[in-house]
Amino acid sequence: MKEVEIHSAKVHVEMDYYLKGSIADNTVENGVTEVRSFFDVESDQQAEDLIEVIQLAKKGCFAESLVKTAVPLKSVCTLNGTEVDTN
Repeated sequence: MKEVEIHSAKVHVEMDYYLKGSIADNTVENGVTEVRSFFDVESDQQAEDLIEVIQLAKKGCFAESLVKTAVPLKSVCTLNGTEVDTN
């Protein structure tokens, strides 16, 4: 484990999304066109050490991994206790 003194660390995440169509007309759809993360770190440590820690944090971030790599989605729906197909 890398030991680095950090005075402050913040992450801000933004995304551009859209929702269009109509639920009433069965044409509703949505999506995300871009996700951005902003890391703000305050420390007196060497920049190289801090960059390494940030890179390791990004590698361990489930949110970044989910956005970068498509994963199968299993959706199970039950109606009054009985599983139903909603696909």
